Amino acid sequence: MAEGAAAGGGRHGASASRQIDMTRGSLADKVLLFAVPVAVTAMLQQLYNVADVAVTGRFVSAEAMAAVGCNASVVSLLVSLFQGISLGANVTIATAIGAEEPDRAHRAVHTSLVFALAGGVILAVLAELLSAPTLTLLGVPDDIFGMALAYLRVYVAGLPVVFLYDFEAAVFRSVGDTLTPLRTLVVSSGANIALDLLVARVLGWGPAGVALTTVAATAVAAAILFARLLRAGKAIRVTVSDLRVDRWALKEILRVGLPAGVQSAFFSIANVVIQGAINSLGQTVIAASSAGASIESLTYFVYNSFGQACTTFVGQNHGARRPDRCRRALGVCLLECLATGGVVIALVLGFGHQLIAFFDPDPAVVREGYVRLQFVIGAQVFCAFNENFSGYLRGYGMSLLPAALTVFSIVILRLAYVAVVFAHDPTFPCLLAVYPVSLGVNAAGLVLLYLAVGRGLGEGAAATR
Repeated sequence: MAEGAAAGGGRHGASASRQIDMTRGSLADKVLLFAVPVAVTAMLQQLYNVADVAVTGRFVSAEAMAAVGCNASVVSLLVSLFQGISLGANVTIATAIGAEEPDRAHRAVHTSLVFALAGGVILAVLAELLSAPTLTLLGVPDDIFGMALAYLRVYVAGLPVVFLYDFEAAVFRSVGDTLTPLRTLVVSSGANIALDLLVARVLGWGPAGVALTTVAATAVAAAILFARLLRAGKAIRVTVSDLRVDRWALKEILRVGLPAGVQSAFFSIANVVIQGAINSLGQTVIAASSAGASIESLTYFVYNSFGQACTTFVGQNHGARRPDRCRRALGVCLLECLATGGVVIALVLGFGHQLIAFFDPDPAVVREGYVRLQFVIGAQVFCAFNENFSGYLRGYGMSLLPAALTVFSIVILRLAYVAVVFAHDPTFPCLLAVYPVSLGVNAAGLVLLYLAVGRGLGEGAAATR
């Protein structure tokens, strides 16, 4: 890797001290330096919706809180689609930098930003048209339908800036700079909470108001990152006059990112079906499951962050034609992910009753919520294999096969399980068993896929270097 690329081409913006040289030196410390900020950033993004729910519930009304909360699955579906696609930008840019092809990296960076804005506008228009039918399909009650629709319409209008932030963060991560997106999100999260309190407590606005503050705070984050990209190192520096779509770059971004995005979207659909099954088990189980799911969504980001690290490290080293280092990166990411995940599992299960009680102190809710944590948090150990082996393959640009395997294991298998097994034994523990079963099957499939095709990736290119 060229010194200029490693250093970022200067001291401005994403400085050399914030970037990670992924193609040389030790891996263990660098993987941690990459993964930890990514995990914290994802948790802060998750807290955007938590803040909206909490503020509306405390300062507006229970109905307003429900109106915001019932949009969670729709918002997750839209955001996860483009977050998955942004992995394509990460891999394309990282591979070009590792291969010391600055022109391709430059084209990929600019294409990513234009695609994010254009795609966000198109999806926002479609979402606006489909907002009311979607909420009707989800069975949102009439007494909160108007507030829920107002929240969703304001939120989807801001999708262009939401997607722009995700792709800008992917650009920074492609050179190992995970601190800049994190620091930016800390600022915007603080702004979101302050604005939520202003519009809800002082101005008395409802769900539409807190949606507007979320969009505004995200726009602040996107603007900060764009300003930093204008002054970044040469590897990822943005020139306004060069903002256009490059056919090669767009093809590469979509080739890797689209399967990942569709995979994430289908994942959300499977969770909606499971939620429907949970809804049939009564109010106590619904409350307990909601509390457990809130905790699990945060712990999952630990595993996902190491998967993103694996994708980026493998992408750069694949570009540099170093398959041996790609395999070592996988090993380091997997081991550190398992170790970190083990600590997380121990902490959550050790303090699980208290964590559930934070959401709802009802003893019945706490009891059922802890049952969910035992099933799901323990099963998340399989996520270490799922995230890192799929991340390794994506780093080589192989995104379709792991996505197809995950759609089968997580989506089709879960739907079949609910339709057959849960229908025969409609109890909470029976339903929760779908998580270790589906995650375990996916992990086994990805390990087999790696053994079949993954180990030999890059060998031919390395031999001809």
